[in-house]
Amino acid sequence: MSKLQHLLSLAEFTPQQLADMLALALKVKQHPADYSQALAGKSIALIFEKPSLRTRVSFDVGIYKLGGHSVYLDQQNGAMGKRETVADFGCNLACWTDAIVARVFCQTTLDKLVASSKKPVVNALSDRYHPCQALADLLALKERFGDLSKVHLAYVGDGNNVCHSLMLGAALSGMKMTVITPEGFLPEADIVAQAEKLAKQTGASIILSRDMASASGANAIYTDTWLSMGDKADPQVIADTFAPYQINQPLMQQLGVTYFMHCLPAHREHEVTSEVLDSEASLVLLQAENRMHAQNAVLISLFS
Repeated sequence: MSKLQHLLSLAEFTPQQLADMLALALKVKQHPADYSQALAGKSIALIFEKPSLRTRVSFDVGIYKLGGHSVYLDQQNGAMGKRETVADFGCNLACWTDAIVARVFCQTTLDKLVASSKKPVVNALSDRYHPCQALADLLALKERFGDLSKVHLAYVGDGNNVCHSLMLGAALSGMKMTVITPEGFLPEADIVAQAEKLAKQTGASIILSRDMASASGANAIYTDTWLSMGDKADPQVIADTFAPYQINQPLMQQLGVTYFMHCLPAHREHEVTSEVLDSEASLVLLQAENRMHAQNAVLISLFS
């Protein structure tokens, strides 16, 4: 695999590069001792504009397991873009650290960090993409099904950053992905076009729908919170709009879906019932575990 410079979006990968990254993630997961010094002597800045459990812990522990050192920075440790500009933040971090992992409100913040720091930057979540989550999800599906090109993944809910990255990952992997959203909550048109362009190269299929029946026979059905963190909307309007899109046990049986997926945190009895979330069909803890392995593969690739 050619050397990775940054990870801002999965669209930066070729199909082969994505396949190689998932293969490396699987090796890291199965043989962690082989990579225990992969980041020896490296310090990674972890910038968090948003609260986090899985992203923070999986990066922090993952960097440690690779022999590296992480420096956690939240908005009380600099208030990037407020106390000083993003550019000043980035060029200062470049004086001391070897890479930057950033969980930010705006994708443009990542672009500014790349330009100012001249160091590898990893998108740990932005308003447009969540590539590390999608890598963990694809790894989970690869472990369950092997050949991703044979997988049908259905995504139900808001066409948000998670949906965007899953579409790009599905397109690169040759998967069939059905995106089911209420009216007015479609994924961004330019990202849909990007995924459709990639799909033509791999034989993937990206389908947009408002009908839950479109998920019939899917290998896995994926949902996310109805309102993304930081978004402002009337909670009651959101609840009324998305209620028909709840994932529950009768729906799973009716559609004949094998597995349930969610990036977490989940709002129980809203987008998914506890019965499904805690069931044998749920892959949510495998997805959460795989965050660390997928991210470690990315970090190893940055410095290989």
